[in-house]
Amino acid sequence: MTATVSLGIDIGTTGTKVVAFDAADGRLLAVSRSVRAHTDGPGIAEAETAEWIENTISAVADLIAHHGVDPNRIAAISTTGMVPAVVALDEAHLPLRRAILQSDARAVEEIGAVARKLGSFDPVTTTGSAVSQQSVAPTLLWLQANESELWSRTRLIVGSYDWVLMRLGARPHVERNWALESGLFTVGGERFGEAFAVAQIDGGMIPEVVEPGTIVGALSGEMAERMGLPSGIPLVVGGADHVLSAYSAGVRAPGDWLVKLGGAGDVLVASESPLVDERLYLDAHPVPGLWLPNGCMATSGSLIRWFQALTGGAELLRLDDEAAAEPAVGVYCLPYFLGEKSPLHDPDLRGAFVGLHLGTSRGAMYRAVLESIAFGFRHHAEVFGELGLPLTRAMVTNGGSKSKLWKQIHADVLGTDLHPIVDHPGASFGAAVIAAIGVGLMDAWTDVDRYISLGPTVHPDSDAAATYDAAYREWRELGAALEPFSHSLSRKAHA
Repeated sequence: MTATVSLGIDIGTTGTKVVAFDAADGRLLAVSRSVRAHTDGPGIAEAETAEWIENTISAVADLIAHHGVDPNRIAAISTTGMVPAVVALDEAHLPLRRAILQSDARAVEEIGAVARKLGSFDPVTTTGSAVSQQSVAPTLLWLQANESELWSRTRLIVGSYDWVLMRLGARPHVERNWALESGLFTVGGERFGEAFAVAQIDGGMIPEVVEPGTIVGALSGEMAERMGLPSGIPLVVGGADHVLSAYSAGVRAPGDWLVKLGGAGDVLVASESPLVDERLYLDAHPVPGLWLPNGCMATSGSLIRWFQALTGGAELLRLDDEAAAEPAVGVYCLPYFLGEKSPLHDPDLRGAFVGLHLGTSRGAMYRAVLESIAFGFRHHAEVFGELGLPLTRAMVTNGGSKSKLWKQIHADVLGTDLHPIVDHPGASFGAAVIAAIGVGLMDAWTDVDRYISLGPTVHPDSDAAATYDAAYREWRELGAALEPFSHSLSRKAHA
């Protein structure tokens, strides 16, 4: 029996998804498991690594038992996920604590210290990104200062999806874009010695950097037994979730861009050359020779889930209906509930609702949440425009793209046609495709295009777009006005 199926495992902030992709006929099957977010205090964002593994095992078993996936036809496994999460490993390569996620904002003082010490080395030009709450060096300094006993037992630092692949049997490694977004490596892929020195780590603490599509081991006997798979299946390096979402959504031609409505909010643009700016991040496209300048907002779907839970747990479709019945911009929301990553890079920002009165409904507040995230994407689009990067064909993916209202709000706020990807599993599909490429089931990076299906185009409404043009300017002014109060609250919380 020919092995033509690959598995893609996505380690996300709100869930774990596994897809089985048959390269012979393009058939896709997907199973998801929820992930508990650990936000135990201001700025804290963590996840249990054990939950990632248990979810993976459960999802694979589900695919085999209930979806007809033949374990003997699985030819390769790859992983993707949030980036750059920090997983501290001991000598046996086992996690010493929960993973610290890329949206974690507790290392405020350390971010400032690292930025000052690296200022003369121009980290934006050198690494592609400014020192921010996403940078790994400040997180490592926080661990050294606050969890010194644990730190003394730390031997390796890796990312989320790379650790899952290691737990399945791969050798220690970090994928290229984890390295790039960590701020510890240059745009060219070399170790940034000054950043390692500031982080007070030696070169051996970060394992080798590898490219997507590289085979880094085989499924271990232990994990094969637990997953119901044959041992020895090749393990292939995948990549960052937002990068693989863009790749598997067809973002390849310069100017193609993706609005990714996941737990965080990502926007990525294909470019023929690396574009560096202190307000943005830079990733390497998995297709050789292309780049993905991008932005990532700290909250998107995670803010929606927070609001949903806080207001009684109503189904999202019901919240959509309530929001659709409300006028645009009846209330303003600032979505900085985990600080903000790009383009502001300010972990001390705080979320806010402005314009509330005793007649304000849940639907009005929920609509404000949806609008605030769309405003954040528009802020990024403005930055791309200032830098001369063209924005042509816009795609939209991930869980939020199922909401007709939210898609329409984005089209109206951004003033552009949006092309939804139909039934698209996102990054997990990209990982499965890369696994297939890694073992020769697919010949070219462009082969993914034949599996992409676009839904009906969402056109902006001219009247709504004009309303949102004015509202966006007020929203930006509101953010600037409340910034001092956010910083004051943050200082008190860290006192």
